[in-house]
Amino acid sequence: MELVNPDDLNSVESRLKLEIIEKLSEPCDRKTYGERLRSAAQQLKCSVRTVQRLMKKWEEEGLAALIDSGRIDKGKPRIAEDWQQFIKKVYSNDKCTPAQVFTKVRNKARQEGLKDYPSHMTVYRILRLVKEAKEKEESIRNLGWKGSRLALKTRDGEVLEIDYSNQVWQCDHTRADILLVDKYGHQMGRPWLTTVIDTYSRAIVGINLGYDAPSSSVVALALRNAIMPKQYGVEYKLYADWPTCGTPDHLFTDGGKDFRSNHLRQIGLQLGFICHLRDRPSEGGIVERPFGTINTQFLSTLPGYTGSNVQDRPPEAEAEACLTLQELEKLLVAYIVNTYNQRLDARMGDQTRIQRWEAGLLKQPRVIPEHELHICLMRQTRRTIYRGGYLQFENLAYRGEALAEHAGENIVLRYDPRNIAQVLVYRHDPDREVYLGVAQALEFEGEVLALDDAKAHSRRIREDGKAVSNDAMLDEMRDREAFVDQKNKSRKDRQKDEQADLRPTTPPIIGPDSSDEPSVDVQPDESPEELDIPEFDIWDFDDDDA
Repeated sequence: MELVNPDDLNSVESRLKLEIIEKLSEPCDRKTYGERLRSAAQQLKCSVRTVQRLMKKWEEEGLAALIDSGRIDKGKPRIAEDWQQFIKKVYSNDKCTPAQVFTKVRNKARQEGLKDYPSHMTVYRILRLVKEAKEKEESIRNLGWKGSRLALKTRDGEVLEIDYSNQVWQCDHTRADILLVDKYGHQMGRPWLTTVIDTYSRAIVGINLGYDAPSSSVVALALRNAIMPKQYGVEYKLYADWPTCGTPDHLFTDGGKDFRSNHLRQIGLQLGFICHLRDRPSEGGIVERPFGTINTQFLSTLPGYTGSNVQDRPPEAEAEACLTLQELEKLLVAYIVNTYNQRLDARMGDQTRIQRWEAGLLKQPRVIPEHELHICLMRQTRRTIYRGGYLQFENLAYRGEALAEHAGENIVLRYDPRNIAQVLVYRHDPDREVYLGVAQALEFEGEVLALDDAKAHSRRIREDGKAVSNDAMLDEMRDREAFVDQKNKSRKDRQKDEQADLRPTTPPIIGPDSSDEPSVDVQPDESPEELDIPEFDIWDFDDDDA
């Protein structure tokens, strides 16, 4: 999946496409829309069908639709496969020059009576690709240190030379080699650890510890910890500072689907960094090495340590497991701040990792307000506002009093997967996003509803043959919670409880201009007949991290 470079959006063609998309997104009748389609086709010098495909791609991919990906066969020869194999075989076996290879190609064509055969320029182009592939194979190692500088190679062939702190951050996940328990002593399994590393200093700038499997939401939480100034209480027993904060210029990761997701690309566009994928696994040593250090020098000293090999797991690991997620998080933060970041950088010898980070800053890190950062890290999707200020999302009906005047407009929703009872609504103008207000899920005022729970509720109700509605969903959720309270909770439920204690549930969303925004006020005595709630279809759901 192609990553979007913000510089690519500044081209004349991209701006023209964006203007046309915004014009076509405005509400109108069919005749007017047809006229706008034909006008857009004339402006872009393409067919009407091409404009329709552009609109569909915009709805599916967002800003990526504005970038022309070019021909998929660009750079590939278009001659018959047997001719390509013959040219490569002659060149590699007989050790001929390109001119001699062409002579043999011409002789073969004469012997077989063929009038149509590759020209000498076509032979040269094929051999040039062969030479480039051979040179790349010989330099299979990552670029590494070039003199006094470190260089990283991306999957797109770009070389990133590391010159200063907060230039390139790297992020990765691992399963921590330790068994945890909940506050009642029940075993919870091994948690996931996500780290963010500054490439220049090798300092750990942010972490996330939890039971959730790797996803773009987990990456967003780790980036949040890395970007915000660190504030920990006295119970963490920190004897040094953890001053790392700010935003990077580049984020360098592996090719996992959580790092290729639209969500992470949107975060990069919002915060001003570019996402890159590694060219090969050997490029990830900087971010993967700390995992080994943490496992062998920190986790191995704690009760419940399992080791890295499941088959050689110590028999006493399960019996000795006694740490909770909250206790491990406090110990891990203390280890990173007091020990790991305070060790001398092996390349310099006279600077610790944290001192090198401070010395390598070109300017003071940009501090982003916490609420603004929370909005930037939200996921996004596109919807249409219905008459009366209603909209539909994940089989829920939402309403916002300030949205009624924008009926028919195509808007952007921002939401936190941990709580979709409230969503933020924006209109996308050519040069910026305009905040329109908060939309509240009907019948969920004051409730907290996670995205995964909403999908599970609607699926269960649908399987029972009932109509999906907010009332039915809320009743089903309450009935299920009452039933679960009478039974022993599963490991997954206990994991969520432990993780909620470590990372409290987000408060209700407050928009950027909440002081001026009219509140959503549905009177309890308002009759159902007076609400103009549109009908909507029911769809199955798939995660959009990929």
